[in-house]
Amino acid sequence: MDQNMDNISYEEEFILNRRGLNLFTCKWLPKDQEPKALIFICHGYAVECSITMKGTMTRLAKAGYAVHGIDYEGHGKSSGLQAYISSFDTLVDDCLDHFTSICERKENKKKQRFLLGESMGGAVALLLHQKRPTFWDGAILVAPMCKIAEEMRPHPMVIKILEKLCKIIPTWKIIPTKDIVNIAIKLPQKRQEALANEYCYHGKPRLKTGKELLLASLDIEKNLSKVSLPFLIVHGGDDIVTDPSVSRSLYESALSTDKTFKLYPGMWHALTSGEPEENIDLVFSDIVSWLENRATKIDSQSESEQKAEQDSGAHGIFLKLQ
Repeated sequence: MDQNMDNISYEEEFILNRRGLNLFTCKWLPKDQEPKALIFICHGYAVECSITMKGTMTRLAKAGYAVHGIDYEGHGKSSGLQAYISSFDTLVDDCLDHFTSICERKENKKKQRFLLGESMGGAVALLLHQKRPTFWDGAILVAPMCKIAEEMRPHPMVIKILEKLCKIIPTWKIIPTKDIVNIAIKLPQKRQEALANEYCYHGKPRLKTGKELLLASLDIEKNLSKVSLPFLIVHGGDDIVTDPSVSRSLYESALSTDKTFKLYPGMWHALTSGEPEENIDLVFSDIVSWLENRATKIDSQSESEQKAEQDSGAHGIFLKLQ
């Protein structure tokens, strides 16, 4: 299905993953111009790309970038049990397969590659970086899940019980957590829009999903110092879903020499979609400015163009950015 809106175009397509499941993908492209770079969207838990992330994707496409998204297995319009993550590693591999296939297309081999991950998608982006450390030219991390905030984490005794139950009833929806929508999205109207999205999941997390989220966040927290790609973190100061202090720890601990951390006092978790419009405009102004300073003009990529087909080529771009 194709849609047009102003100076950008929208396309969506279903692809098959390695396990034979249909995964929904979409892209927003600038019309009548060569994209400045590629941006790959990693959405959050229980949401999806085409509606939840539409504002993010359209803003970036209007800024001149080719923006690609994928609904994870069990999320949005993709196949699979709703909001069930049997393996976080497999979820990341699905994204890696799709994103790298786009990068390998002839028209894209010379373009820079940026990741943008929101909330749980921030964890996905960091794990994509772990899997191919020199392949990506940078990442934008929006309130990233580097650790489960203490306010959201079940009691240690509850965690132990749930781990045992997970082996018996992994898909059961019984993990006791707060309603994320009400504490993530500041504006009531935008809360209602999120709740009305039929492709989003609004129930309690499934047992195995909760375990996989916890393990992924612990893995990332343990490896914060190994993050080496250029990155921008944007985080709401009043976020109680993902912990802003952990984002600061990532900023301070990472090996990256090109790293930026922006904290927005008073903003909540959904700072790119759930805030008043003037707040969202401010955040995207910072995101686009960061990209503009790093998206090298295609015609000037002489040395890196020769190596773009290999990870070593991506590493060349990485070094150039440093």
